[in-house]
Amino acid sequence: MARKKTPGTGVQAQAAVTIPPEVLEQLVPGPMTPEGLEAVFRGFKKAFLERALNAELDAHLDAEQVPGNHRNGRTGKTVLTDEGAVRLDIPRDRAGSFEPQLVPKHARRFAGFDDKIVSMYARGMSVREIQQHLRQMYAVEVSPDLVSRVTDAVLEEVAAWQGRPLEAVYPLVFFDALRVKIRADGVVHNKAVYLALGVQRDGTRDVLGLWIEHTEGAKFWLRVFTDLRSRGVNDILLGVADGLKGLPEALEAAFPRTTLQTCIVHLIRHSLGYVPWRERKAMAGLLRPIYTAPNAEAAEAALQALEDSPLGQRYATVAPAWRRAWTHVVPFFAFPPEVRRMVYTTNAIESVHARLRKVIKTRGHFPTDEAATKLIWLALRNIRTIWNKPPIHWTAAMNQFAILFGDRIERAVP
Repeated sequence: MARKKTPGTGVQAQAAVTIPPEVLEQLVPGPMTPEGLEAVFRGFKKAFLERALNAELDAHLDAEQVPGNHRNGRTGKTVLTDEGAVRLDIPRDRAGSFEPQLVPKHARRFAGFDDKIVSMYARGMSVREIQQHLRQMYAVEVSPDLVSRVTDAVLEEVAAWQGRPLEAVYPLVFFDALRVKIRADGVVHNKAVYLALGVQRDGTRDVLGLWIEHTEGAKFWLRVFTDLRSRGVNDILLGVADGLKGLPEALEAAFPRTTLQTCIVHLIRHSLGYVPWRERKAMAGLLRPIYTAPNAEAAEAALQALEDSPLGQRYATVAPAWRRAWTHVVPFFAFPPEVRRMVYTTNAIESVHARLRKVIKTRGHFPTDEAATKLIWLALRNIRTIWNKPPIHWTAAMNQFAILFGDRIERAVP
């Protein structure tokens, strides 16, 4: 049976306008070229905006009721819109009290034009590329200063986002870092951009914050966790990271009940890095019984078997690498399969980094930390729009969380 279409509602329904056929016949009397059709659209937009401005002035005069105040001609003004430059005749009143809302005084850009610049910037286009695109598509010249001012306007949103209140309890939080080049004191440095990706009780993902730091350590991570606590986070059930320096100590100080799990996939890759290509398959076969073991005792036995094997003795750095990280590997074996799937790897946050790299790869370096923060936040805003489903197996994992953490998980209930 055919699916019944639901009529549009809200703003979309109100925005649907039917143009009378006789008007269309006047606008499009016959076949037209793309250039001619674009000219019609631009002319229609000009007429529409001017009609709306005149309606604003009529409403203003009717509401003000000032004796002697009436229309007083028009002022020409070129406005940049998302479809190019449009020359408008802005109506005036004799008293000079009319303040248009559609095209405010001193405004030279329509709202959609700024949104278009921000959208291009968020996708990694440089200022020069944005200039060229606007010139080619809309025959509009914009200065680098204009692009900077438009994109800088989002810094207030960034500050509000970075300071927004957070949930009291997060069942799962991933921590990882992304390296970017940022200029400071005339020298380009490789700085780390640290992200915290939280998964809420309903499976909703959210980037809790981003922090830029030249070096990492316990002091830096303690500042990060203090920031999270000041914004309302009281508990993190599970934290997943990959050998970030100083993080375990700071996490224990700020969230003493949080279980920290190292990324098993990173540990496997790190181990195989010690082995030449021709023997990696054999080494991977010896590693597999460790991380697939049913419990910590079986995993310890598999690690000892690897260490005693000829391959393990030939590449004697592999087993010690696991033993150094063993404190944060062991928690993995206490979890049932549903939870293991969630904490097995940091791929959840690495996929975010992969998308960010696509955006920033065209930049040689950023002039300031603020410039890097601005672009990364805009890219994150685009990424968050596609997070419309919880992670796979999340429902089963939450059932296990409820058993493992009891009253702690219940505090996450709104």
